[in-house]
Amino acid sequence: MSDPMYIPAFSMKQRITMMANKYELIATNPDGSDGPLLAFAQQKRMAFKEQVTFYTDDTKSQPVFSFKARKTIDLGSGYDVYDASGQAIGWFKKEFGKSLFRSSWQLSAPGVDADGTERNPTIAVVRRVWEFVPIVGEIPLPFIFHFDFTARDTRQPVLSVERKISVRDRYRITVQDQRLDFRSRPR
Repeated sequence: MSDPMYIPAFSMKQRITMMANKYELIATNPDGSDGPLLAFAQQKRMAFKEQVTFYTDDTKSQPVFSFKARKTIDLGSGYDVYDASGQAIGWFKKEFGKSLFRSSWQLSAPGVDADGTERNPTIAVVRRVWEFVPIVGEIPLPFIFHFDFTARDTRQPVLSVERKISVRDRYRITVQDQRLDFRSRPR
């Protein structure tokens, strides 16, 4: 297994394209500005069994890490995370039952087991209602929503994920626990 890659803060930004979802993971400098590119991924749309590889850049010549769904239908099956050499470095999964009203996740990496939920239960319910309204549900929801993850054993913060207002996916990730490898957090 490769050495853990601790990054205290980074962002995930979606590139807008017609045929595929493309994402960039970008380090955040101490002053809050964008730092260097950490990884790039192109996700196939409508894949039966999701598998995404992140590379050093958009030439896709050198992998950094990947994640792969455990089952074809991923309602709660989970995803395994692998380093560049294919060694397991963690896993994450959405808790399907709990997520009906307020999205909830579990993640695990060496030395870290954590649970995460949406910070604001009111926004969580509004998002669910919005998604079920015909036509309106097709319009991207402009709300900001956040997830907070805490260690199961200590209840201390592990990481926070904050969605920014945008038509495309844009998230800022702050990692409070230095044991957590940036490659093993939920996507």
